[in-house]
Parts: sequence; C-alpha cells; structure tokens
Amino acid sequence: MNFPADLRYTKEHEWVKLEGNVATIGITDFAQSELGDIVYVDINTVGEELDADAVFGTVEAVKTVSDLFLPVAGKILAINEKLNDEPDKVNSDPYGDGWMIRLEVKDPAAVAALLDASAYENLVG
Repeated sequence: MNFPADLRYTKEHEWVKLEGNVATIGITDFAQSELGDIVYVDINTVGEELDADAVFGTVEAVKTVSDLFLPVAGKILAINEKLNDEPDKVNSDPYGDGWMIRLEVKDPAAVAALLDASAYENLVG
C-alpha cells in the first residue's frame, strides 16, 4: 500500500492535498483496493458549499456503490473530468490522475487536524 507523507487522510479513506486554501481530494490506495475495479464516479456537486462529512458523490465498483465523504468544509471548485471516461484512473493512480475534486477550504487548519500518513497506515493495518 502507498501512503504519501505529504497528504492528510480520513477514517473514511479519503486523502487531501492542501495547496494554499485549495485542496485536491480523492480516495486512498487502500480504499480503491477494497472496492475493486471502479467503473463509474458520480460527482455533481460543483459549486456547492458543503460541510465536513457531507456526501459529495459516489464511486461505483463492479460489486458495490460507495459514498464519498468531504473531509473538510468548503466549496467544490472542480471535478476530475477525466474520470467520466476513465474511472479506472482511481485504481491505477489514486493519488495522481485519479483525484476526484478540488475544494476551496473554509478552514485550512481543519486539514492539519486530519490523520497523517503514519496514523492512517496504523488505522488500515
């Protein structure tokens, strides 16, 4: 499993990369491996302001559909349009081309309160 040290993580298996007050968010390598082959990503919350832990979309694998939870509050600025045609990018490159949304973070300090790589690795074993 891959747990990049420059990211923050949630117990719901999302990752966050903060640059200024904009966060890039996706699901972790652990999450995509548990879900299996991802066939569809449904996110239609662009422009919405959502609270932390709100559902911002879903990811569909061959055998299941899973909600995507917002790690921190903010306004969704963009979705990764590549995932419309290539949802498998989430499996092959979850921390790169498989990112899901960009978020204008309401409180950047909230990102620092998320799990670091070591704590997340301990969580998933």
